[in-house]
Amino acid sequence: MPGFFSWISGLFATPPPAAAATETRLFNPAQSHSPEQHASDAVVVKQLEDHLFCWLLDASPAMLRSEPAGAEQILTELERRLRTSEMEELPRRPGSLPMLMRALSNETTDRKQITDIILSDPSLTDQLLQVANSPYFRPGDSTIESVDQAVFVLGLDGIRNVISAAVMRPMMAARNSREALFAQRAWRWGLTCARATELIARIHRDDTSAHFMVGLLPALAYITIRRELGRIYRAQSAGSEPEPAVLRTALIRHQWAACQLLANVWNLPPKYHAWLLSAERPAPRQAHSALTDGLLLGTREVLRHARQRNLPEDKLAQIVHLTPEQVTPVRKAVLRMLQEGKSSKADA
Repeated sequence: MPGFFSWISGLFATPPPAAAATETRLFNPAQSHSPEQHASDAVVVKQLEDHLFCWLLDASPAMLRSEPAGAEQILTELERRLRTSEMEELPRRPGSLPMLMRALSNETTDRKQITDIILSDPSLTDQLLQVANSPYFRPGDSTIESVDQAVFVLGLDGIRNVISAAVMRPMMAARNSREALFAQRAWRWGLTCARATELIARIHRDDTSAHFMVGLLPALAYITIRRELGRIYRAQSAGSEPEPAVLRTALIRHQWAACQLLANVWNLPPKYHAWLLSAERPAPRQAHSALTDGLLLGTREVLRHARQRNLPEDKLAQIVHLTPEQVTPVRKAVLRMLQEGKSSKADA
């Protein structure tokens, strides 16, 4: 995809990202109001981002501000690996993904076709049944015992989201105790943002299942960056684990480039790249995308449910481009998912 490589080359051809003013962030409000209002929105979304990193990294604000000596050398190596596609921790595309995406995007696909594709991949079959039976997705108390039953019970729309989660879940599962808390929280955050993004896409009459998958990509990018940074630390004898402040800087600088790289390596359709780019660098007076509003709303709700610092109601209304009547059902659905997921030991 030449467009993607032109984009990522342009990204790394810019001046070094040491200047905070030029950093792209997770939440990037478009300038749809006056410069004063835009500046106010930027302050609010930065507050939400700061609260998210404190929770994800289990660190205080002071810890996230104190970068150790030598951090820039490590961050430069991470940037080099990302720019040259030498990321050792970049997840490979699941073999059945292209066939599944074609089938799921075809409105004439029936239940048997979806079932047959899933059953052709034993590892996906196992993951799908685990995810379908998790509190986040199971619609009732009965256990789903087969793929055919999952497709029947969840419907084609529901199974699309379960497939996306089943594809990504093994890549985000904790490998050891050191990354366990981060992996668990990133997964919960990713699912919440994906669900919010999907529901907002439905409001906009857009592709809901594709938005669910793109809503999961930032969380997968986070765990990928964390693992790559850990490899660099071990290779440079800088310690076994990156400090929270270094990890925060790495995530801020490279989260969107990592998302785009994942979408490219997995050969996701061009619309995924467009949604990611629109969220990273919104055009002036651009209406918020479903992904942007999904990330904002999902982040706020997952922090609120975890009893962390988040945003008051009036600040949320200021930055989310949805009416109160649109926000309410999305929040209720997200909260219900979080409450049901809380009972799961694996995802708590």
